[in-house]
Amino acid sequence: MTDLIIQTISDLGYVGIFLVMLAESIFPPIPSELIIPFAGFAAANGDLNFFGVLAAATIGAVVGMLPWYFAGRLFGLDRVRALADRFGRIMTFNAEEIDVAVGFFRRFGPIIVLFGRLLPIIRTLISIPAGLARMPLPVFLLASTTGALIWNTILTLAGYILHEHYELIEVVLDPLSYIVLAAVVLIYLYRVVTWRPSKPAE
Repeated sequence: MTDLIIQTISDLGYVGIFLVMLAESIFPPIPSELIIPFAGFAAANGDLNFFGVLAAATIGAVVGMLPWYFAGRLFGLDRVRALADRFGRIMTFNAEEIDVAVGFFRRFGPIIVLFGRLLPIIRTLISIPAGLARMPLPVFLLASTTGALIWNTILTLAGYILHEHYELIEVVLDPLSYIVLAAVVLIYLYRVVTWRPSKPAE
């Protein structure tokens, strides 16, 4: 995967960065930890502009989040609650818990979206509850853009500063993707085992 990412960026430049980051936001297994440091390395070599890299990466990431946001918004909270009542153990949420989660998200959503953009896997999944909670699109875009810009700046700077040793970033950061994925799987399994249906209305 790393060779394909490097080849795409080398061949297409900013368009390649945009396309790969777009795919990364839609398909979580593609980690930005492998994409942006190489782009920063290319900027240090003079092949790309540092701020051009940031712009292409951030725009690609934000555009890639929109399908998940609109999917959550169009699917709707009522349908999710109905599915939770029917397939709650698989979803690991009952209808009452979904109401609590959506209420929490409506209160702290922008902060959750902003910091969620800094974590692999989570950066994609966080768009769905934002849509379900009907977070205003301008607020979602602002929080997503801010979080993506912070993370992309860190990774681009790392690649720029380490220059020819940018592959060291992969050694350090790539395991983070697997750690977060393992945590998500373990939490899901725990929720499956401990799930309880909603209390019937009295």
